[in-house]
Amino acid sequence: MSERRYPTRPIVGVGTVVLDGDMVLMVQRGKPPRQGSWSLPGGAQELGETVHEAARREVREETGLEIEIFGLIDVVDSVRPDADDKIEYHYTLIDMAGHAVGGTLMAGGDAQDCRWFTRPEIDAMDIWPETKRIIALAADRYSTADTPDR
Repeated sequence: MSERRYPTRPIVGVGTVVLDGDMVLMVQRGKPPRQGSWSLPGGAQELGETVHEAARREVREETGLEIEIFGLIDVVDSVRPDADDKIEYHYTLIDMAGHAVGGTLMAGGDAQDCRWFTRPEIDAMDIWPETKRIIALAADRYSTADTPDR
């Protein structure tokens, strides 16, 4: 895989809005970019892995939960130049939506922490605006009736 910092081409990342009624699963990032900030569970797609497989693997690795995928939410570009205006990070992020069907919530992999948050809690967080937009799209598209009780 190409280097994540100063890549020669974009890296495909897969994130998942995991819904449980009015709650959304978030992870606290353990590595750059956005280390220490809250985000959706996700990471780089591996060679030979489908987008759905990557979404399920990343959620399992970072949160301990098994998920079922509802569908695609959106595709987002994250291009971050450094102070010299060279591209330090470039991700094409494929955002999916789903719900937990098993496992035990516990931070792992690249995540420092993982927790369920309400939409008002997420709206008050200082996080990437695209993350808030993706969560809102997922919540609008997949009503609470589509997600089982925990």
